[in-house]
Amino acid sequence: MKRPPTDLQILEEIYDKYYEKFSEYSSEDPNRETKVYIPIDIASIAEHFGVDGDIVHGRLYYYLEHKYGILRTDGSKVPFFRFVENTSADKCHQVQFPILASAIASLRESRNQYLWATWLAGASFIIALFAFIFGVAC
Repeated sequence: MKRPPTDLQILEEIYDKYYEKFSEYSSEDPNRETKVYIPIDIASIAEHFGVDGDIVHGRLYYYLEHKYGILRTDGSKVPFFRFVENTSADKCHQVQFPILASAIASLRESRNQYLWATWLAGASFIIALFAFIFGVAC
């Protein structure tokens, strides 16, 4: 059974694949509606991970949108991921790139905290084991 990609893996793939398009935006000669929303190709992202496109779409639309979409104090919403129906097929799925970058930073920070805690626990166990062995041997 193929393991699904993690949220961090999906978001990093989108970031790596579309960062250049994001940074190329020019307000004098715009190549899309806004700078912050980048059209993404879900099929190619899913292909990269070897999973069905609905897995990636579902994660972005139903889970990550709910997790990272922003609700302003005036009640308006800034979507993290949106589906734009009146555009061409290759531009209908769009992600808010600055929120994506923030989500990646947050997920990396959480992963690093987990890894540090795990390594410290492992080191503590090894020290305790050596102390036990040394105590029994003496």
